[in-house]
Amino acid sequence: MKDSLVSSIEEGVATVMFNRPEAYNTLSVEMLDALPKLLQALSDNDEVRCVVLTGAGEKAFCAGGDISGLATSGDIDKNDLSERLVAWGQAALMLREMPKPTLAVINGAVAGAGLALATACDFRLASHNTHFTTAFSKLAMSGDFGGSYFLSQLVGTAKARELYYFSERVSSEEALQLGLVNWLVESQSLAEKAKQLTQRLVAMPRLTASSIKKNMNSALYSTAKDMIRQESYAMIETAMSKETRQAAMAFFDTSGKESNE
Repeated sequence: MKDSLVSSIEEGVATVMFNRPEAYNTLSVEMLDALPKLLQALSDNDEVRCVVLTGAGEKAFCAGGDISGLATSGDIDKNDLSERLVAWGQAALMLREMPKPTLAVINGAVAGAGLALATACDFRLASHNTHFTTAFSKLAMSGDFGGSYFLSQLVGTAKARELYYFSERVSSEEALQLGLVNWLVESQSLAEKAKQLTQRLVAMPRLTASSIKKNMNSALYSTAKDMIRQESYAMIETAMSKETRQAAMAFFDTSGKESNE
Protein backbone atom coordinates (compact mmCIF):
# COMPACT_ATOMS: atom_id res chain seq x y z
CA MET A 1 0.00 0.00 0.00
CA LYS A 2 1.41 3.39 -0.99
CA ASP A 3 2.04 6.11 1.57
CA SER A 4 -0.70 8.73 1.53
CA LEU A 5 1.64 11.36 2.97
CA VAL A 6 5.08 11.50 1.36
CA SER A 7 8.04 13.63 2.40
CA SER A 8 11.55 14.14 1.07
CA ILE A 9 14.48 16.50 1.63
CA GLU A 10 16.75 17.66 -1.16
CA GLU A 11 19.25 20.54 -1.09
CA GLY A 12 17.63 22.10 1.95
CA VAL A 13 14.07 21.88 0.60
CA ALA A 14 11.62 19.59 2.38
CA THR A 15 8.66 18.57 0.23
CA VAL A 16 5.48 17.24 1.83
CA MET A 17 3.06 15.69 -0.66
CA PHE A 18 -0.54 14.63 -0.19
CA ASN A 19 -0.54 11.37 -2.12
CA ARG A 20 -4.14 10.30 -2.72
CA PRO A 21 -4.69 11.58 -6.28
CA GLU A 22 -7.50 9.09 -6.87
CA ALA A 23 -9.40 10.78 -4.00
CA TYR A 24 -8.46 14.38 -4.87
CA ASN A 25 -5.76 14.19 -2.17
CA THR A 26 -8.34 14.42 0.60
CA LEU A 27 -6.90 14.03 4.08
CA SER A 28 -7.56 10.70 5.72
CA VAL A 29 -7.53 10.30 9.49
CA GLU A 30 -4.10 8.69 9.25
CA MET A 31 -2.79 11.66 7.26
CA LEU A 32 -4.31 14.13 9.70
CA ASP A 33 -2.70 12.34 12.62
CA ALA A 34 0.71 12.26 10.92
CA LEU A 35 0.90 15.74 9.36
CA PRO A 36 1.47 17.86 12.51
CA LYS A 37 4.18 15.48 13.73
CA LEU A 38 5.88 15.51 10.32
CA LEU A 39 5.87 19.30 10.12
CA GLN A 40 7.26 19.55 13.65
CA ALA A 41 10.09 17.19 12.72
CA LEU A 42 10.90 19.26 9.63
CA SER A 43 10.84 22.44 11.69
CA ASP A 44 13.37 20.92 14.10
CA ASN A 45 15.61 19.55 11.33
CA ASP A 46 18.60 21.85 10.71
CA GLU A 47 19.05 20.35 7.25
CA VAL A 48 15.71 21.86 6.18
CA ARG A 49 15.78 25.51 5.06
CA CYS A 50 12.24 25.75 3.64
CA VAL A 51 9.16 23.54 3.35
CA VAL A 52 7.02 22.92 0.27
CA LEU A 53 3.46 21.61 0.58
CA THR A 54 1.89 20.10 -2.54
CA GLY A 55 -0.45 17.42 -3.87
CA ALA A 56 0.10 14.47 -6.20
CA GLY A 57 -1.34 14.55 -9.70
CA GLU A 58 -3.08 17.32 -11.59
CA LYS A 59 -6.65 17.03 -10.28
CA ALA A 60 -6.18 18.49 -6.83
CA PHE A 61 -3.80 20.06 -4.35
CA CYS A 62 -6.10 18.91 -1.53
CA ALA A 63 -9.89 18.83 -1.57
CA GLY A 64 -10.22 18.84 2.23
CA GLY A 65 -10.59 16.28 4.96
CA ASP A 66 -11.95 12.78 4.47
CA ILE A 67 -13.27 12.33 8.02
CA SER A 68 -16.93 11.54 7.32
CA GLY A 69 -16.77 8.34 9.34
CA LEU A 70 -15.95 10.20 12.51
CA ALA A 71 -19.07 12.35 12.38
CA THR A 72 -21.61 9.65 11.55
CA SER A 73 -21.28 7.54 14.67
CA GLY A 74 -23.55 8.56 17.50
CA ASP A 75 -21.25 7.26 20.24
CA ILE A 76 -18.45 9.79 19.55
CA ASP A 77 -18.03 12.39 22.27
CA LYS A 78 -18.22 15.91 20.81
CA ASN A 79 -15.55 17.24 23.14
CA ASP A 80 -13.18 14.42 22.24
CA LEU A 81 -13.73 15.05 18.54
CA SER A 82 -13.23 18.79 18.99
CA GLU A 83 -9.91 18.20 20.71
CA ARG A 84 -8.88 15.90 17.89
CA LEU A 85 -9.68 18.63 15.37
CA VAL A 86 -7.60 21.06 17.44
CA ALA A 87 -4.69 18.59 17.32
CA TRP A 88 -5.01 18.20 13.54
CA GLY A 89 -5.23 21.97 13.15
CA GLN A 90 -1.75 22.31 14.62
CA ALA A 91 -0.49 21.46 11.13
CA ALA A 92 -1.76 24.85 9.89
CA LEU A 93 -0.28 26.59 12.91
CA MET A 94 3.07 24.88 12.33
CA LEU A 95 3.15 26.03 8.69
CA ARG A 96 2.57 29.60 9.84
CA GLU A 97 4.87 29.65 12.87
CA MET A 98 7.84 27.38 12.06
CA PRO A 99 11.01 29.53 11.71
CA LYS A 100 11.36 28.58 8.05
CA PRO A 101 9.56 29.83 4.94
CA THR A 102 6.72 27.63 3.69
CA LEU A 103 5.44 27.45 0.12
CA ALA A 104 2.25 25.83 -1.15
CA VAL A 105 2.67 24.59 -4.73
CA ILE A 106 -0.87 24.26 -6.03
CA ASN A 107 -2.40 22.46 -9.00
CA GLY A 108 -6.06 21.54 -9.43
CA ALA A 109 -8.82 21.77 -6.85
CA VAL A 110 -8.27 23.36 -3.43
CA ALA A 111 -11.08 23.12 -0.89
CA GLY A 112 -11.89 23.04 2.81
CA ALA A 113 -8.97 22.11 5.02
CA GLY A 114 -6.77 22.03 1.92
CA LEU A 115 -7.48 25.72 1.38
CA ALA A 116 -6.79 26.47 5.04
CA LEU A 117 -3.41 24.70 4.88
CA ALA A 118 -2.49 26.55 1.68
CA THR A 119 -3.39 29.93 3.18
CA ALA A 120 -1.36 29.10 6.31
CA CYS A 121 1.81 28.94 4.22
CA ASP A 122 3.97 32.01 3.71
CA PHE A 123 3.62 31.84 -0.07
CA ARG A 124 1.35 30.25 -2.67
CA LEU A 125 2.38 29.33 -6.21
CA ALA A 126 -0.49 28.13 -8.40
CA SER A 127 -1.10 26.96 -11.93
CA HIS A 128 -3.85 28.16 -14.25
CA ASN A 129 -5.41 24.74 -13.68
CA THR A 130 -6.30 25.70 -10.10
CA HIS A 131 -9.57 26.70 -8.48
CA PHE A 132 -10.41 27.41 -4.85
CA THR A 133 -13.44 27.08 -2.59
CA THR A 134 -14.05 27.02 1.15
CA ALA A 135 -16.78 24.39 0.48
CA PHE A 136 -17.85 24.18 4.14
CA SER A 137 -21.23 25.92 3.94
CA LYS A 138 -22.34 23.67 1.09
CA LEU A 139 -21.72 20.74 3.43
CA ALA A 140 -23.57 22.51 6.26
CA MET A 141 -20.27 22.91 8.16
CA SER A 142 -18.56 26.02 9.51
CA GLY A 143 -14.85 25.43 8.79
CA ASP A 144 -11.67 24.49 10.63
CA PHE A 145 -7.83 24.51 10.47
CA GLY A 146 -7.74 28.28 11.05
CA GLY A 147 -9.02 28.96 7.57
CA SER A 148 -11.26 31.85 8.61
CA TYR A 149 -8.20 33.55 10.16
CA PHE A 150 -5.70 32.92 7.39
CA LEU A 151 -8.12 33.72 4.55
CA SER A 152 -9.20 36.97 6.22
CA GLN A 153 -5.57 38.03 6.46
CA LEU A 154 -5.03 37.42 2.75
CA VAL A 155 -8.19 38.75 1.08
CA GLY A 156 -9.78 40.94 3.79
CA THR A 157 -12.66 40.21 6.11
CA ALA A 158 -15.47 41.18 3.73
CA LYS A 159 -14.31 38.85 0.93
CA ALA A 160 -13.44 36.07 3.37
CA ARG A 161 -16.97 36.20 4.82
CA GLU A 162 -18.41 36.03 1.32
CA LEU A 163 -16.29 33.01 0.45
CA TYR A 164 -17.23 31.21 3.67
CA TYR A 165 -20.95 31.92 3.56
CA PHE A 166 -21.51 31.19 -0.13
CA SER A 167 -18.60 28.81 -0.92
CA GLU A 168 -18.34 30.09 -4.47
CA ARG A 169 -15.55 28.77 -6.67
CA VAL A 170 -12.64 31.17 -7.19
CA SER A 171 -10.65 30.82 -10.41
CA SER A 172 -6.89 31.01 -10.48
CA GLU A 173 -7.00 34.44 -12.15
CA GLU A 174 -9.38 35.82 -9.51
CA ALA A 175 -7.24 34.27 -6.77
CA LEU A 176 -4.23 36.20 -8.09
CA GLN A 177 -6.23 39.45 -8.18
CA LEU A 178 -7.45 38.88 -4.62
CA GLY A 179 -3.95 38.21 -3.30
CA LEU A 180 -4.88 34.63 -2.48
CA VAL A 181 -1.91 33.42 -4.53
CA ASN A 182 1.46 35.12 -5.07
CA TRP A 183 2.38 33.68 -8.45
CA LEU A 184 0.39 32.12 -11.29
CA VAL A 185 2.01 30.05 -14.04
CA GLU A 186 1.11 27.45 -16.64
CA SER A 187 0.92 23.88 -15.34
CA GLN A 188 4.00 22.79 -17.25
CA SER A 189 6.01 25.62 -15.63
CA LEU A 190 4.92 24.92 -12.05
CA ALA A 191 7.82 22.67 -11.04
CA GLU A 192 10.47 24.97 -12.53
CA LYS A 193 9.00 28.08 -10.91
CA ALA A 194 8.80 26.27 -7.55
CA LYS A 195 12.47 25.30 -7.89
CA GLN A 196 13.48 28.90 -8.62
CA LEU A 197 11.61 30.19 -5.59
CA THR A 198 12.89 27.56 -3.18
CA GLN A 199 16.48 28.08 -4.35
CA ARG A 200 16.19 31.75 -3.47
CA LEU A 201 14.66 30.95 -0.07
CA VAL A 202 17.28 28.34 0.75
CA ALA A 203 20.04 30.80 -0.16
CA MET A 204 18.89 33.21 2.55
CA PRO A 205 20.73 33.07 5.89
CA ARG A 206 18.67 31.13 8.45
CA LEU A 207 18.53 34.02 10.89
CA THR A 208 17.38 36.45 8.20
CA ALA A 209 14.58 34.16 7.03
CA SER A 210 13.35 33.35 10.53
CA SER A 211 13.51 36.99 11.67
CA ILE A 212 11.53 38.23 8.67
CA LYS A 213 8.89 35.56 9.30
CA LYS A 214 8.67 36.44 12.99
CA ASN A 215 8.30 40.13 12.16
CA MET A 216 5.60 39.54 9.55
CA ASN A 217 3.62 37.25 11.86
CA SER A 218 3.85 39.68 14.78
CA ALA A 219 2.73 42.57 12.55
CA LEU A 220 -0.70 40.93 12.27
CA TYR A 221 -1.57 41.74 15.87
CA SER A 222 1.08 44.12 17.28
CA THR A 223 1.06 47.91 17.51
CA ALA A 224 3.47 50.03 15.49
CA LYS A 225 5.29 50.85 18.72
CA ASP A 226 5.79 47.17 19.54
CA MET A 227 6.87 46.36 16.00
CA ILE A 228 9.50 49.10 15.95
CA ARG A 229 11.03 47.61 19.07
CA GLN A 230 10.87 44.01 17.82
CA GLU A 231 12.29 44.96 14.42
CA SER A 232 15.11 46.89 16.08
CA TYR A 233 16.26 43.91 18.13
CA ALA A 234 16.01 41.57 15.13
CA MET A 235 17.82 44.07 12.90
CA ILE A 236 20.78 44.31 15.26
CA GLU A 237 20.91 40.53 15.67
CA THR A 238 20.96 39.93 11.93
CA ALA A 239 23.29 42.88 11.20
CA MET A 240 25.92 41.49 13.54
CA SER A 241 25.94 38.05 11.93
CA LYS A 242 28.69 36.74 9.69
CA GLU A 243 26.20 36.15 6.88
CA THR A 244 25.17 39.81 6.86
CA ARG A 245 28.75 41.03 6.54
CA GLN A 246 29.31 38.66 3.63
CA ALA A 247 26.03 39.69 1.97
CA ALA A 248 26.87 43.39 2.39
CA MET A 249 30.27 42.96 0.78
CA ALA A 250 28.73 41.08 -2.14
CA PHE A 251 25.96 43.68 -2.55
CA PHE A 252 28.28 46.69 -2.62
CA ASP A 253 30.73 44.87 -4.87
CA THR A 254 27.95 44.14 -7.35
CA SER A 255 26.53 47.66 -7.08
CA GLY A 256 29.97 49.16 -7.73
CA LYS A 257 30.46 47.07 -10.85
CA GLU A 258 27.01 48.03 -12.18
CA SER A 259 27.61 51.76 -11.58
CA ASN A 260 30.97 51.59 -13.37
CA GLU A 261 29.34 49.95 -16.34
